[in-house]
Amino acid sequence: MLLAMLLAMLFDLLPRQWQEALPSSKHLLSKIELNKPYIPEQNRIFAAFEQPISEVKVCIVGQDPYPNPDHATGLAFSVPSTVKKIPPTLKNICKELESDIGFVPKTGDLSDWQSRGVMLLNTSLTTLPNTSQGHGKIGWIDFTDQVVKYLATSSVVFILWGKHAAQLQRFIPSGNSLISAHPSPLSAYRGFFGSRPFTNANNRLIELGIKPVDWII
Repeated sequence: MLLAMLLAMLFDLLPRQWQEALPSSKHLLSKIELNKPYIPEQNRIFAAFEQPISEVKVCIVGQDPYPNPDHATGLAFSVPSTVKKIPPTLKNICKELESDIGFVPKTGDLSDWQSRGVMLLNTSLTTLPNTSQGHGKIGWIDFTDQVVKYLATSSVVFILWGKHAAQLQRFIPSGNSLISAHPSPLSAYRGFFGSRPFTNANNRLIELGIKPVDWII
């Protein structure tokens, strides 16, 4: 009974603007079997969808939530401001941010970007605690593919790090995707460092006649 209620609620948990933008998502979300335990907590599953759709300028795509329950926020790559030991991937993002725009973040909390037009989207919105890609095959990708397709119909710039995210390029107009290696320690030195994603995203926004993002947090 509780599981049936949860499945019915997934679409209800999705912010109304997205329910209206993607009515087909009700069917897609109904196919996802989300058994507890999972992370992030229920009220954070759709955290990346809370900003007004019309204000999205840049979409940074991650794979799934951090496996550490204390790190998962519902926003790709971001951790709570209380986290002192920054995950290695996020640490590399901060290094590239410093190299690119000369700013050293004091926290791993990227939520300020969301209020400035940056959508921090994971392709899988949940995972099992302490398990990477624990929910990679339960149906989330069918849903988030539709999200990317929808955003790509507007002048949104996509930052795609790694092979997994790069697969989404097929949905995005030429010129609106910035692709590089993933910021993971395993691949960051293969083309992530020095890629200047933040400056390049802003340059593309300017070309599109859109105000650039303030990346300083």
